[in-house]
Amino acid sequence: MTRSSVVDEPIITSWGRFVEAYNFVDRRLGESLEASCGIPMAWFEVLLRLARADGDQLTMGALAEQVALTSGGATRLLGRMIDAGYVERRQCPTDRRVVYAALTPAGRAKTSARSRAWTSAASSIFARPAGVSAA
Repeated sequence: MTRSSVVDEPIITSWGRFVEAYNFVDRRLGESLEASCGIPMAWFEVLLRLARADGDQLTMGALAEQVALTSGGATRLLGRMIDAGYVERRQCPTDRRVVYAALTPAGRAKTSARSRAWTSAASSIFARPAGVSAA
């Protein structure tokens, strides 16, 4: 294969288009939701994961893995969310080495509000004909 034919492989092109589409939607949703709800998309992802977990909590390691962060990245992100009152740290009662990230009542309320806003924003993005931008 020549150099140009390798980069034109259909699977590479398809992957690139998928990533472009994801980035477009993620950016539009993130901008819309941060403006309407005051929290970044990464925070919403954490809140949503915790809200769906048993007991509204996940181990720090499990949460980091689910949101594709390093343990240090998750710790820094959660520190800001703890300061905002949406999340708290809880010690495991049976294993002192285990720490949970847990949703607070304020976090639960923010998750509900943001979920409604996300649904509205996503519906508007996906219901709009291709190539037509929002006014």
